[in-house]
Amino acid sequence: MAAAAQLLRGAARAAPALALAAAAGRRALGSAPPGLAAGRGGRRAALAAAGALGGLGLGLWRRQRAAVAASEEEEKEEEELRQRFMAPPVSGLRELRRRRRELRSRMELLIMETQAEVCRALAALDPGAAFAVDTWERKEGGGGISCVLQDGEVFEKAGVNVSVVFGLLSEEAARQMRSRGKSLKAKDGKLPFCAMGVSSVIHPKNPHVPTMHFNYRYFEIEEADGTKQWWFGGGTDLTPTYLNEEDAVHFHKTLKEACDKHDLKLYPKYKKWCDDYFYIKHRGERRGIGGIFFDDVDSPSKEEVFQFVKSCAKAVVPCYIPIVKRHCHDSFTPEEKLWQQLRRGRYVEFNLVYDRGTKFGLLTPGSRIESILMSLPLTARWEYMHTPPESSKEAEILEVLRNPRDWVH
Repeated sequence: MAAAAQLLRGAARAAPALALAAAAGRRALGSAPPGLAAGRGGRRAALAAAGALGGLGLGLWRRQRAAVAASEEEEKEEEELRQRFMAPPVSGLRELRRRRRELRSRMELLIMETQAEVCRALAALDPGAAFAVDTWERKEGGGGISCVLQDGEVFEKAGVNVSVVFGLLSEEAARQMRSRGKSLKAKDGKLPFCAMGVSSVIHPKNPHVPTMHFNYRYFEIEEADGTKQWWFGGGTDLTPTYLNEEDAVHFHKTLKEACDKHDLKLYPKYKKWCDDYFYIKHRGERRGIGGIFFDDVDSPSKEEVFQFVKSCAKAVVPCYIPIVKRHCHDSFTPEEKLWQQLRRGRYVEFNLVYDRGTKFGLLTPGSRIESILMSLPLTARWEYMHTPPESSKEAEILEVLRNPRDWVH
């Protein structure tokens, strides 16, 4: 605002001076003796020059006034963004505005908005607790914003993280990607990359409120010849301690609606991918009742995939928050709490043994380990050879985890 005011004051000072100079020129020409006049043509030229000088002053003043108005509008928009986000973006608001047409900037704005929307929705349900906002930098390039709520009345632990990192891909991370079919051609063993995303895991206290996870991310790698590979990944999934069919149907239908806006084939494809991805091989069961999951998506076009990711991110709050509201005050027994702790043990096993995001983070130099392991619950339990009784509610959820169901047809 100070710079804008200074610019306007300079324009205000310059314009009158130029206008006065032009007026003085016109008066001098009008009062000059005939013998000193330069003839009609010269007189017209001089008058035109004087008029142009005055017009120049007025035009300069108008242009600078317009520039001031534009600057004030930009500052207003930036302040509105600051109010919407949990913290300033990693890339900086000015830089994001300068590159606002680039997809990388639009994706960073989307993950920042998603983080803020989810944090505020969760905080509204647990007013006695507050999110700790932790901004961090990665010396190799980039940084992130970790928002974590712990020991609330409703949520034992809820984290919503944003990261925007760039630099050179580690050889271990490159090997992991090549194992998924990526043909990455490095130059002198180096692969410049940029990765950004929003990731969240929410562990409620009440065993009748399911755990929820979502992640939406964008990846870009520059190969030896300068060409860039890009892809999107992400998903949203639900992990209940006890099965509630009404909740399961609501969750899956909301995600299906988001997918159907773009292609009717996407939900069944990504629902199956989710069931397959969150499979705990050594246990022979899924982590939860699924949702959607996708990775390495680079077609039909960058813009179309971005719009799909945006729809999925916008579906996070409506697919989960109504479930929390419905059950956060349900009564529960010590035995039900114990079962929740045992199921959380399975959650930990999947995340540390199989999860791609956790592996990539741990293999990336300079990663924020606390933010990567934010997904783990505060409490979990392992009991030797624990088997629930047949026909119990605990056995009911195990059956669904071993044999996934269709929740929308």
